[in-house]
Amino acid sequence: MLPDLHLVIRLQEIDHRLTDLTREITALPKHIAEIERKLSSHERKLEADRAALAANQKERKKNEGDIQVQEQKISKLKDQMLQAKTNEQYRAFQNEIDFCQRDIRRLEDRILELMGESDPLDKNVKAAEAALKTEKTQVEAEKQQARNRTAADEKAAAELNEERSRTASQVSSSTLALYERVRKGRKGIGVAEAVGGRCSECHMAIRPQLFQDLRRGDQIMSCESCQRILYYNPPQSIEDLTGEAAVVRE
Repeated sequence: MLPDLHLVIRLQEIDHRLTDLTREITALPKHIAEIERKLSSHERKLEADRAALAANQKERKKNEGDIQVQEQKISKLKDQMLQAKTNEQYRAFQNEIDFCQRDIRRLEDRILELMGESDPLDKNVKAAEAALKTEKTQVEAEKQQARNRTAADEKAAAELNEERSRTASQVSSSTLALYERVRKGRKGIGVAEAVGGRCSECHMAIRPQLFQDLRRGDQIMSCESCQRILYYNPPQSIEDLTGEAAVVRE
C-alpha cells in the first residue's frame, strides 16, 4: 500500500476520534445545564410547598387568635347580660353572643380544614428536602465527573491534533488536498475501503478494471460514485487451531 494511503487512513481515524471528542465536549455542558435545570425546578417546587405550609400555619394562628378574641367578647357580653334591664336588651346581648359563637364554630371548622391540609404539606416538604439533598449531591458528583471528562477529552483532542498535524505534513499535497476536499463534502469521511468489489461507504459497485487497478495499490484512486479515496486490503490468512490456513478477510 502506498505511504500516502496509510497516512490518509490514519488521518481518517484521527478525524473520526476528534469528531467524537468534539461532540462529547459540546454535549457535556448541555447535560450539566439540563440536570441543573431539573434541580432548580425541584428547588422552586420545594419553596412553593414551604410557602404553602407557612401560609397554612399563619392562617391557623390567626384563626386561633380570632377565636380568643370572640371568646373574650362573649365573656364580656355575658357580664353585660346580667345587667340587662329589659327583655330587648337581654335578647340583643344574646344575639351578639350567638353571632360570636357561630363565628367561633366557623373558625374552628376552618382550623380543622387547615390541619387536614397541613399534614400532607408537611410530609411533602420533609420528603422534598431529603430528596433535594440527595439530588444536590448527585448533581455535584455529575458536574465533577463532567469537568474531569471534559479535561480528559480536551487533552486527548490536543494530542490528536498534534498527531494530525504531523501526519498531514507527511502526506503529499495533492493527496492531502483531495482528502480534505472530499471529507468536507462527504460528512467527514474522505476514505473508504473497497470490499467485495464495492465502496464500503456509498456501496456502489466498482468497475472491474478500476478494482484491478486498485488492487495493485500503486496509485491514489477514488470511488467514481462518491469520490472518496479508495483503498484495498488483500485477504489475510492465519493458521487456525488445526494448523490449516483460514481466510478471515475478504
